[in-house]
Amino acid sequence: MVCVTSTSITYQASAPVIKRPNTVAVGTIVWLGSEVMFFAGLFAIYFTLRSMAPELWEFEAGRLNFPFSLTNTIILVLSSFTCQFGVFAAERLQPYATGWKPTQWGMVEWFFLTYAMGAIFVAGQIWEYASLVSEGIAIDSNSYGSAFYLTTGFHGLHVTGGLIAFLLVIGRVFAVKNFGHREATSAIVVSYYWHFVDVVWIGLFLVIYVLR
Repeated sequence: MVCVTSTSITYQASAPVIKRPNTVAVGTIVWLGSEVMFFAGLFAIYFTLRSMAPELWEFEAGRLNFPFSLTNTIILVLSSFTCQFGVFAAERLQPYATGWKPTQWGMVEWFFLTYAMGAIFVAGQIWEYASLVSEGIAIDSNSYGSAFYLTTGFHGLHVTGGLIAFLLVIGRVFAVKNFGHREATSAIVVSYYWHFVDVVWIGLFLVIYVLR
């Protein structure tokens, strides 16, 4: 009688781990792509009207308060840095500060500071509008006024939307018991939007206030 010994081999089959991109982040990026096209249209309108009335543009643009607008722009650009520091804290899953030093701040503190800087920018833009209207530059005064208020006004509405988003993200932190990856993802996608409106404003500032 022949004994045949069979050796059993155990195979450890493991399904491959597929890392899919976050759907919220991807959706935000796609939506921001449509916003790029929207602002591209506004830039096209501005340059078209400018090419039709170069003398009017030269005269009206000379009445803009460049130092004030530059200061307001610097505040908005710096808010992108404070926003990103808040994102770093969110990625560390640190919602609140562990000390009084800025290096120990959490996402909430950095986002509150970003919100304050964004609110200062919007308030400055409103003050600039009031000053220009008092000088006779209104949205219905001429083509320059229409182009100026159309481009900067839509951007101001986007900044205001970003401020509302910051409040929602901060409120969500206070509403949940544990700060997790969902809350961190919300902070990250809001930062995408905020960086976007900052970049758009840099383009508007260069076109309207520098290349005038």
